Amino acid sequence: MHEVGHVVTLQPEEETGRPVVLQVLPALVTGGVERSAVDIAQALKQAGGTAIVASEGGPLELELQRAGAVHVKLPLASKNPLVMARNVKRLTQIIDQYDVDIVHARSRAPAWSAFYAARRRNRPFVTTFHGTYNFGGSLKKQYNAIMTRGERVIANSEFIAQHIKQHYAIDAGRVRVIHRGIDLFRFDPAKVSVERVIALAQKWRLPDGVPVIMLPGRLTRWKGQALLIEAVSKLPDLEFVALMVGADQGREDYRRELEELVKAKGLIGKAVVLDECDDMPAAYKLADVVVSASTDPEAFGRVVSEAQALGRPVVAADHGGAPEQILIDRTGFLFPPGDADALAVALRKALALGEAERRLLSAEAIAHVRKHFSKEQMCARTLALYTEIRRQRAYDRALQRLQTA
Repeated sequence: MHEVGHVVTLQPEEETGRPVVLQVLPALVTGGVERSAVDIAQALKQAGGTAIVASEGGPLELELQRAGAVHVKLPLASKNPLVMARNVKRLTQIIDQYDVDIVHARSRAPAWSAFYAARRRNRPFVTTFHGTYNFGGSLKKQYNAIMTRGERVIANSEFIAQHIKQHYAIDAGRVRVIHRGIDLFRFDPAKVSVERVIALAQKWRLPDGVPVIMLPGRLTRWKGQALLIEAVSKLPDLEFVALMVGADQGREDYRRELEELVKAKGLIGKAVVLDECDDMPAAYKLADVVVSASTDPEAFGRVVSEAQALGRPVVAADHGGAPEQILIDRTGFLFPPGDADALAVALRKALALGEAERRLLSAEAIAHVRKHFSKEQMCARTLALYTEIRRQRAYDRALQRLQTA
């Protein structure tokens, strides 16, 4: 605070050092929530900040360690009230130990513990809405509402932002859309060798020269594998092989159900259920068209951007975050959710693209994703939000001093 003549000017405290951010989430398995947390931790470290992640651990712990982030193992997936209460105490200790500036929650159960720990130490609390968090009653909605308690609430798509505003009492000014970011180093067509694509085609025993339709995603009913089988059965005049690529995660009955449906539709050899692929960039490059057929709206749906990053046309259900990622009829095609006939029509369009049309689509799709959906952009916008919050806190402290002077 400075006096200039008779005018008092407010001078917020200068920020000291780089931010110390504690992210909390249930575990570090492979998924959108977990991948985003690791990406932000890496970006924080590269920017000179301190990245702390609290979770039950998992396969992505190694990436955190390589980035120089701190991982604290806590039972944060638990919804047991006693465990959640103990998590409040432990998270409070972590805030004290590392002098945490911001607490960032990415899932509901850990968010409840993180909220109370942040409040105990008067630290800013931020949340990221990674899904719609469906609710069937008022109690579930109240449970979900913890994700709206952040000083800033990050929505990973415009669709999620509208969902938050529609269903929860929240000041729209606290909601910020930061789209999920794609790793453009990994999903770069120039870095995917012909040898990798050939090796994958041989592993999957694909016939030479036959167009490939691919639906990536874990084998669960709402991902739309059955819908794809129904749709391709309506294309008897076309040559293709439709691949459903993803782990069943113990859903063996659903896998058998899909395989029986393939037989019933007379699609043996034309529709194949495969296991999870460990080289998705090569898989996308192998495909002639990539499908996102989810029957429930996805918050973002990274398959849509990943496929376009490899220059592939996309056919996606017209709901959730997918429409935000596609330049309609230019880089992909939309169809009404759950409509097998419309999906078949869209697939026919995508498969009918000529060589020149494919080259133009590929170039536009790659440029579109690089401009709007990069991991670098997601990280930069998130770190800028952290800076905004810290500056606001500094301003508020300066204002408080002015009012008590």
